[in-house]
Amino acid sequence: MQALQLNGIHEPLRLQEIPTPTPGPGQVLVQLHAAALNHRDVWIQKGQYAGLQFPCILGSDGAGIVTAIGEGADAALLGQPVLINPGHNWGDNPNAQARSFTILGLPHQGTFAEYVSVEARYVHALPAYLSFEQAAALPLGGVTAYRAAFTRARLQPGERVLITGIGGGVALLALQMAVAIGAEVWVTSGSADKLARARELGAKGGADYKAEKWAPELIKQAGGPFDVIIDSAAGAGFEALLDAAAPGGRIVFYGGTLGAIPQLPPAKVFWKQLSILGSTMGTEQDFAAMVSFFEQHQLVPAVDQVFPLAEGEAAMRRMEQGQQFGKIVLQIRS
Repeated sequence: MQALQLNGIHEPLRLQEIPTPTPGPGQVLVQLHAAALNHRDVWIQKGQYAGLQFPCILGSDGAGIVTAIGEGADAALLGQPVLINPGHNWGDNPNAQARSFTILGLPHQGTFAEYVSVEARYVHALPAYLSFEQAAALPLGGVTAYRAAFTRARLQPGERVLITGIGGGVALLALQMAVAIGAEVWVTSGSADKLARARELGAKGGADYKAEKWAPELIKQAGGPFDVIIDSAAGAGFEALLDAAAPGGRIVFYGGTLGAIPQLPPAKVFWKQLSILGSTMGTEQDFAAMVSFFEQHQLVPAVDQVFPLAEGEAAMRRMEQGQQFGKIVLQIRS
C-alpha cells in the first residue's frame, strides 16, 4: 500500500510503498477513503511528543470501508463504511485514562495510508449523511469537544459559553454542539474573518483575543460573564478567562498551545467559586455518544481544505500555519 511515512524529527512526510497490514485476532482492516490532520501530527513531526519512534505513519482520524476481518471479529462489519475511534485502551475509570491509553498514529501506525488495521471495537458505523471526508473530520476533535463540553463542563441549554481560538477543529465542533443544544455561544479569535464565519455557524458574537481588555468588552457585548469557557491555549492569557467566567463558572481546557499559565491568582478562583477542569480525548462511551449526537442533530463537521494523500506535507504546513477554519483532510480514495 501507499502511506505517508515520517522517518525522523523535522523530516517531511514521504509517500512510500510499504506492506499492507493484516488484521490480527479481533481486528479489522479498513481501506481508508479519507483521513484528517490534528496539531498532534505537527508536534510529532517536530519531535515535541512523548514516545517518538521512527519510521511511523501519522494520522489519528480516518474513515473508510472494512475490507478484511481478523479471527473473532464480527463478520457483519465486512464491507461496511466506518469511522475510527482514535482513542484506544482508555481503561476502566471513566474519570481519567489509564497509563495504557494510546492515540492512533503513535505508537500504532495511523491513518495517513491506504489501509489501517484496528481493533473492531474502535470502528463505528459511518453516519449515512456524511461523506468520507466529512466523517474523517469528526473523530479526535469530536470526542475531545464532546467530553470537554458535556462530560466535564456539563454544559446545559441556555447557558452562556465562551469558546476560545475558533477556527480549529475542536473549537468549531464544540461550537456546533453547543449551538445544537440551545446554549448561547460566544467565541474569540485573532482573525476577523474567523469571527464572522463563526457567527454563520450560530455564534452570537466574539472578540479579538489580541486586543487589550478583550474580556470585559466581550462580557459587556454578551450581557454578562460566561457560565462555561472552553479553551485550548492556556498560557499568559488564561487569567483573562478567570475574569470572563461567571461566579460558579466552569473553565475546561483540553490543550496548552501557549504553554504554562504564569499567573493564577487564587482569589479569582476561590472567591468566584470557579471550577478549572482538564480534559483529554474521551472514553468509548463519550465517542459513541458524540457520534449519536451528530446523527441526531445532523451536524456536518467544517472541512477547511482537502488535499490528495500525495500532498500530505503541504497539508501539514497549512496546519502548522494555523490559518485553517475547520479540519484539514487528506483524500485517499475517491
